[in-house]
Amino acid sequence: MPHFVHIDIAADDPERAAKFYAAVFDWPVTRLEGPVPYWLLGTGQDGTGIGGGIAKRERSWQSMTPTIEVASADDYAEKVTKGGGSIIVPKTNIPGVGQLVTCRDPDGNVFAILEPAPENPFVAPPAG
Repeated sequence: MPHFVHIDIAADDPERAAKFYAAVFDWPVTRLEGPVPYWLLGTGQDGTGIGGGIAKRERSWQSMTPTIEVASADDYAEKVTKGGGSIIVPKTNIPGVGQLVTCRDPDGNVFAILEPAPENPFVAPPAG
């Protein structure tokens, strides 16, 4: 069943935001290397929560974006549009993470859907 797996925080100064969340909540922070700087927050590592991360704000609609894990990004993107929502950012491959689609619901709320890559270390394997 689809479920929330991540909260993405957009910040004008991601390094400052990472320091803030680490200091206030005592979360471990890891800066990931790659084409886009990203700070991973260790918010769900003890099994009681979901993961989080911080990236540079690039678009005016970005603030905090919850991410929902799904079996198929294509299938759920179609369900979003058929249900009256819209696609803001089409399916994007994030190496080692998966296929991400950023959407808007009929009330204007932004969320993302993620079809995890098989090698994604941050998503639990399916039960069963």
